[in-house]
Amino acid sequence: MNIIDGKAVSKAVRESVAKETEALKNKGVTPGLAVIIVGEDPASQVYVKNKEKACAEVGFYSEKYALPENTSQEELNALVKRLNLRGDINGILCQLPLPKHLNDKEVINLIDPMKDVDAFHPQNVGAIMIGDYSFLPCTPAGIMELIHSTGVDVCGKKAVVIGRSNIVGKPMAMLLLHENATVVMTHSKTQNLAEITKEADILVAAVGRAKFVTADMVKDGALVIDVGMNRDENGKLCGDVDFENVKDKCSFITPVPGGVGPMTISMLMRNTLTAAKLQNGIV
Repeated sequence: MNIIDGKAVSKAVRESVAKETEALKNKGVTPGLAVIIVGEDPASQVYVKNKEKACAEVGFYSEKYALPENTSQEELNALVKRLNLRGDINGILCQLPLPKHLNDKEVINLIDPMKDVDAFHPQNVGAIMIGDYSFLPCTPAGIMELIHSTGVDVCGKKAVVIGRSNIVGKPMAMLLLHENATVVMTHSKTQNLAEITKEADILVAAVGRAKFVTADMVKDGALVIDVGMNRDENGKLCGDVDFENVKDKCSFITPVPGGVGPMTISMLMRNTLTAAKLQNGIV
C-alpha cells in the first residue's frame, strides 16, 4: 500500500504555477483573482483565507469581498457584473454555500465563463461534457493529478465513482471517461453497491459520510481516492473511506487530511493562471 501525498503533489503544482506566473509578469500580465464571501460561515472563512495565502504564494494579485449576511441578490449580482468588466481580474469565485435567501445559480450564471475559475457555469460544464474545455472543476482536476502521480494508467481501467454531485461526482466521471476508463456512477439509490465497488480498479468516494467505504467494498490492489471530509465519533477528521481497515487492500490510497484537500486550491491557482493567459491572448 502506498499513501498518495496530496501535499507533495499540490506543492509541485503551485511551484509550476509560480514559475509560469513569473514569466507572465515579465510580459506585463499579473493574474488576478477576486473571491466573494457572503456571511460568516466558519468553514468558508477558512477556505477563503487559504485561497488568499495561495495567491500570495504563487504571485497573483487578489481581492477579497467579504459581504454581510444580509446582502441582497441585487447587490451581489452588481458586484459580479463589475468584476466581469475589470481587465485586472481574471478569475471570479463566489464561495458557496451562500446564505439561504440568495440564489447561487443566478450568481454562477452571471460570472463571465472566461472568468469562471470554479468551472461551475453551464457553458463550462457543457465544455467538460464534450471534452473541449479551458477550465476543470478544481477537486476533480486535483484528483486526476493525484492519480497521474501514482503512474497508474487510467486507460481501460474500471473506475467507480460514489456520489453524483455537480461539483465532484459528475465531472469526475467525465474526466475518467476522457482518459478512457470504463466508468460506473453510483449514488444513494444504487442497489448492491458493494458488488459494484468491489470490481473497481479505481474507486473515488465522494459521499460525505464518515468511513462509509469499508474493506469488503474494495478490490485487492485498487487505487482509492477519498474525497470526504467528515468527523468521526470522536470528533476526529476522517474521510468517506475507513482508512485503517481499507489501506492494506489498496495499491494506492489518499489520506484524510493531506490527500485531496490540498489539491483543490492548487488547481484553482492553475485555473486562474489559464484564465489570465486566455484573456491576454497568451497560449
